[in-house]
Amino acid sequence: MKISATNDPATSIQADAVVVGCYAEGQLQPAAMTIDQATGGAITRLIEAKELVGKAGELTKILVPSGVAAMQVVVVGLGEREELDRRGAFQAAAAPAKLLASKPRSHVAFYLNDKWNADLVEAAVCGAMAGCQGQDLYRAEKKLLPFEQISWAAAEVQVLASGQILGESVALARRLVNEPANMIYPESFADTAADVAKKSGLEIEIWDEERLKAERCGSLLAVARGSKRPPRLVILRYNGGNKGDAPLAFVGKGVTFDSGGLSLKPNDSMKTMKCDMAGAATVVGAMEAIAKLQLPVNVIGLVGLVENMINGDAFKLGDVLTARSGKTIEVLNTDAEGRLVLADVLDVAVEQGAAKIIDLATLTGACLVALGTDTAGLMTNDQAWCDELSSAARLCGEAAWQLPMFPKFGEQIASKVADIKNVGDGRWGGAITAAKFLEEFVQGKPWVHIDIAGPAFLDNSKPWLDAGGTGAFVRTLIEVARGWRG
Repeated sequence: MKISATNDPATSIQADAVVVGCYAEGQLQPAAMTIDQATGGAITRLIEAKELVGKAGELTKILVPSGVAAMQVVVVGLGEREELDRRGAFQAAAAPAKLLASKPRSHVAFYLNDKWNADLVEAAVCGAMAGCQGQDLYRAEKKLLPFEQISWAAAEVQVLASGQILGESVALARRLVNEPANMIYPESFADTAADVAKKSGLEIEIWDEERLKAERCGSLLAVARGSKRPPRLVILRYNGGNKGDAPLAFVGKGVTFDSGGLSLKPNDSMKTMKCDMAGAATVVGAMEAIAKLQLPVNVIGLVGLVENMINGDAFKLGDVLTARSGKTIEVLNTDAEGRLVLADVLDVAVEQGAAKIIDLATLTGACLVALGTDTAGLMTNDQAWCDELSSAARLCGEAAWQLPMFPKFGEQIASKVADIKNVGDGRWGGAITAAKFLEEFVQGKPWVHIDIAGPAFLDNSKPWLDAGGTGAFVRTLIEVARGWRG
């Protein structure tokens, strides 16, 4: 997709469609005013008739408008002018893009920049790219068709370039999540990561099954035993900061399909378990963008890749595993496998010298019960670090809410036969007991766990985004890296 700046008036640009904005109570942006004048007040009449009020996300099409070169104009509601943030800008561009992508469009022009700052423009460009991309990777007739070209009015080329980098990285994470498990499995995911590393200038190290055994990754390997697909651990490195500075570490759960193992999931719960590697996809997407943006930081991205399946060698309830750190784990639920994978990957991150750690995982259904499908759960051992991450998420418009990590929750994972067990006592507070389990493997390093079980995957489409993988928290990780000071 080509994205370029334009100085052409909205009325004369040769495009299939033009997108303009309207704030609450019918306050038109300058480009919308220009089109209104050229069409003899068409937009004003719609406002007077209450057909258009400027509510955020509202979409109004004007077909074959007189006095406008484009075949159609889409007016998108922007809500209150003073309340517009990156989330609003992302959705304001994504919603009309999704609407227009229902048919082939070679060129769409966006005239949404009403003295917007660079952050809003960047988010909107990312949104425009996301809106026109769908999950229908294997349909002969696509429901959404990405544009060949996007023009953006009154924007700096550098801002458009960074917005496109964000859009491409979000698209990468979404595509990885949307790929079926017969296409994306530990080996093929690692191959994709290697291709991303080559194109973006990242260093990469891939641990195969023999290396994982040599590294004593007994917790991760136990989960992988039930599958014919061998596991992988991928380490991506970006060295943009001072030599020798301790890196920021992103860690992602990469269960490319989760059957639940012997604690088998019911059919309906298993249908979308190709998305159980969304944490890993988020890390790879963010690392690609950080490298392309050439941020002045040192970052490592680590992803543990397994399938959780069932065969005669599958790990069992009651098994005791020895993690890479030496800690022993009693298995009481094989469907609590993601934390077993992350246990070893977090230990590797610590050994790699990480200064601070963020892990992302579609870890628990309990987090959906607590926070719903749109909000991620945050859990931490370091409040200042969590505050920094929360601030980045808030700036990007990605919803996250902190859950408590009281010591009492840690008592629930105490085992009678091993150091710890992989589930708490009963079903209550499951997102937190899972985080308390992970905390056992960070060796006191400042760490935040993001449970993205809700926002990583949409069962149904939103007006601004197709169903399937969302790319949630790719932009937040990039924002954290942008503000990283070690």
